Amino acid sequence: MSVTETGGPTGAVGADAGGPSVAEQVARLRATFRGGRTRDRSWRLRQLGGLERMLTEAEDEFVAALAADLGRPRVEAWMADLAPTVAESRHARRHLRRWMGPHRVGLPLSVQPGSARWVHEPLGVVLVIGPWNYPAYLTLAPLVAAFAAGNCAVVKPSEYAPATAEVLARLLPRYTDPDAVAVVTGGPGETQELLAQGLDHAFFTGSPEVGAKVMAAAAPHLTPVTLELGGKSPVIVAADADVEVAARRIAWTKLMNSGQTCVAPDYLLVDSAVRDELVERLVAETARMRGGAGGGVRIVDARQAARLAGLLADDHGGTVVAGGTIDPEARTGEPTVVLDPRPGSRLLTEEIFGPILPVLTVDGVDAAIAHVNAGPKPLAAYVFTGSSRTAERITREVPAGATVVNHLMFHVLVPRLPFGGVGRSGSGAYHGRFGFETFSHRRAVLRKPARPDPGIVYPPYDGRTERLLRRVF
Repeated sequence: MSVTETGGPTGAVGADAGGPSVAEQVARLRATFRGGRTRDRSWRLRQLGGLERMLTEAEDEFVAALAADLGRPRVEAWMADLAPTVAESRHARRHLRRWMGPHRVGLPLSVQPGSARWVHEPLGVVLVIGPWNYPAYLTLAPLVAAFAAGNCAVVKPSEYAPATAEVLARLLPRYTDPDAVAVVTGGPGETQELLAQGLDHAFFTGSPEVGAKVMAAAAPHLTPVTLELGGKSPVIVAADADVEVAARRIAWTKLMNSGQTCVAPDYLLVDSAVRDELVERLVAETARMRGGAGGGVRIVDARQAARLAGLLADDHGGTVVAGGTIDPEARTGEPTVVLDPRPGSRLLTEEIFGPILPVLTVDGVDAAIAHVNAGPKPLAAYVFTGSSRTAERITREVPAGATVVNHLMFHVLVPRLPFGGVGRSGSGAYHGRFGFETFSHRRAVLRKPARPDPGIVYPPYDGRTERLLRRVF
């Protein structure tokens, strides 16, 4: 069984054959962790500060790498990859003292006298496997949590974002403790070898299919795994929604990174009363935000573009009302809106992860909820409505990693909210304190004095002592 990522260019980053082996790099990190310096709060703060300086001082290098890998404009590179990572790190630095503090608990009568507490302690050497779609943010944000929790870390950037992987490999050891971090570039073989090291935690961001392979590769070593996956995140547009705002926000988030975002709107469920107006505004807003530019938006590679072309070539039964052209050779795709494809078509059963947006007409919120709940639990569920009752109902009745009302994707930018999926869309969560806890072990500590040491608890037991013990325990 090999661990692979979905899609990618043939020019992947290769591991440095002249450098230390994977096993040697892991051994080096384990020696650092055993030395104990990563447990100090001052060390953790220095690593977080180093990440922030790296992203600030080397912003131009990251912007250039993201443009080379994904065709991402400078402002989007800063807004989607760099600024959120810096914000995540700053939040961790501000709250780290409190997160690290002991948590005292009371004792039942049967355990008194004594004292009890639980503390967070680092896991050891952890693995972060980054994706290609946001190769800086979704690789470094988990590293923020790993450093905040006091771990050493192996970072495995995506081979499908080779320019960003090269920048990470070159800069991370300069700005953070080089004895506590290792960047392993390469492909499936390196990922497989890393998982075979029996590390203390593996954190993977990617597709559900590859996530299952990561979990299987980690299982023989009982390595705990956090899976940040994806799925078909729906947008429910109720009849009482502000259609103008909904269309603008849906268009913006779908255009972000050409729809190659795990929490991007995957398909719309629109009340029949507002469907025509929404589709018209959605197409107009998409054109306006592109500044009148024609042609397609950038797709990461030819393989992903061919996959998207196959979705449109499938007998989906819908009507293409905008766009419709995917060019695998040029690695581009037009922003495309498909009206009312068949519910069983690939457009409505497979995660799209690109600039194609199916719109399904529904007769009210009941039908929308039934449709979403007939499939796997999504990473996010979005709802546009003017009714608090409708918003609360969808939050209550549609299981999802997160619910956002009257917007999309912004929950990712709130460090105080957990980010993660449920079911097929992922397991575990991070961001802020939730990331700190993901990369920590909650250790119980109980202290008891040597005396008193009542003999009633020790055998032999007679009827009287049993009656007393039953009152205490």
